[in-house]
Amino acid sequence: MPLLPRKGVLAIAAVLDIAINSRGRPVAAKALAGRHRLPPRHLEPVLQALVREGILRGIRGPRGGYELARAEGDITADAILHAAGTVEDKGEPPLTGSPLLTQVVMPALAKAEESFSSALARITVAELARSAYSRKLPGD
Repeated sequence: MPLLPRKGVLAIAAVLDIAINSRGRPVAAKALAGRHRLPPRHLEPVLQALVREGILRGIRGPRGGYELARAEGDITADAILHAAGTVEDKGEPPLTGSPLLTQVVMPALAKAEESFSSALARITVAELARSAYSRKLPGD
């Protein structure tokens, strides 16, 4: 049972792809989408959310694209998920109502979510990039 939404996994993969393929120049959204076998329009909202939160920097123009806005070691999987808006559904109303939900279920799940978030905060883009390099995965 996957715990992360597809959009969140895609956001982490996009940031990692940019980290390992930028080579001093921005990575075009079209190239990024092609490597992940996605239409660019599918990826663009995720990339824009990452720019708004300071994970990526968008570069305009014919040679534009995306680059990391921070050092690889300063970007965590948890930060990417929060930036991509996948951690909490902002459009959803909060769960309230029954005492069973508010006093038992939600507190128990909050502890699990906190542990999961802490584990994700220990995973950095630098660590993921090292893993990709050791597997000889980078490249266009």
